[in-house]
Amino acid sequence: MERAVLQALAAFRWVAWGWMAVVLLLSRENLRHPVVAVALVAAALALTAGWASAWRWRPSFLCSPVAVAAELALGAALLVFDGWVFGRGHAFSTSQSLGSVWPLAGILAAGVAFGPLAGAAGGVGLGACRLAATWWNGVSIDTAGRALSLVNTAVLYALSGVLAGYLFRLLVRAEREVSAARAREEVARTLHDGVLQTLALVERRAGDEALARLAREQERELREFLFGGGPAAFGPARAAPGGGDLGPALRAAAARFERAFGGRVDVIVADDVPALDQAAVAAVAGAVGEALTNAGKHGAATRVTIYAEPSDDGRGLFCSVKDDGGGYDTAAVPDGVGLSRSVRGRMGDVGGRADVVSAPGFGTEVRLWVP
Repeated sequence: MERAVLQALAAFRWVAWGWMAVVLLLSRENLRHPVVAVALVAAALALTAGWASAWRWRPSFLCSPVAVAAELALGAALLVFDGWVFGRGHAFSTSQSLGSVWPLAGILAAGVAFGPLAGAAGGVGLGACRLAATWWNGVSIDTAGRALSLVNTAVLYALSGVLAGYLFRLLVRAEREVSAARAREEVARTLHDGVLQTLALVERRAGDEALARLAREQERELREFLFGGGPAAFGPARAAPGGGDLGPALRAAAARFERAFGGRVDVIVADDVPALDQAAVAAVAGAVGEALTNAGKHGAATRVTIYAEPSDDGRGLFCSVKDDGGGYDTAAVPDGVGLSRSVRGRMGDVGGRADVVSAPGFGTEVRLWVP
């Protein structure tokens, strides 16, 4: 990421220098000190070429204090000598300045190398150089328009430095998060193919109940760590791919069921689940928790699958809680307090609905929809 940004800065320097050379050529008849003007433009060419070479062979040098200070110093010289090389009265004329936009490269480099505050400081410093050039050029700042012109230059420079530093920090942070997520996914894939499957096998085949419980707890903790809700060993914990905090909330409900009833819960959240607000997440998690409690308490379920995906219209959420318990006849058994209040009631509060599909000997599925 840093190398790409420095490459963009190198390209900016070349384009800015090309325009500076064009301005110098077109304004050659107005020069009072052409030797100084050509020397400054040549120095800018040398620095532009040198920094472009450094980008290829030693990019870290471009973010060093020496490199940034040299570029800012040359930009300051272009601004300070601007009026002098063209003659008195040039500072507020309609002709282009000697440096044109080239001094802006040093401000951007300061922001990238040392952050927004450094970029702002560089911008204010070069804005002050234009003020010094105006004074040296013998131009009086006797009107509001002239004063505003100088202030505008300083503000433009400062904001450019702040923006460069801020955006670069955001890009670096995003790159680190992506790298951490990729590393986490690779570890998750490896452990899923080995350790998690081994723990599941131990849980199923262990004759010792304590050993089976330990394997189950270790598998649950490892799944929480890998797929959300665990500590961040490889950087910031990865957020659920969809639904905001829905994934961690569902996994927390699943963990409570496993601790209380000793069963197994698989949580699957599709990547394209739409983002939900906190009220909807809380309602879905609460309804799922109640459905799990019913599955363990009344259905004696040992295996439950929670699946969340976008609803048919693509704008809402569909969530299924399906268990392997004893099931019941929904036509003969009325809804209990938990189902009516904690499941249907919660869904109704966020404009959703809930259905229950069950039959004796075939388990129970609680279906939830959130608009």
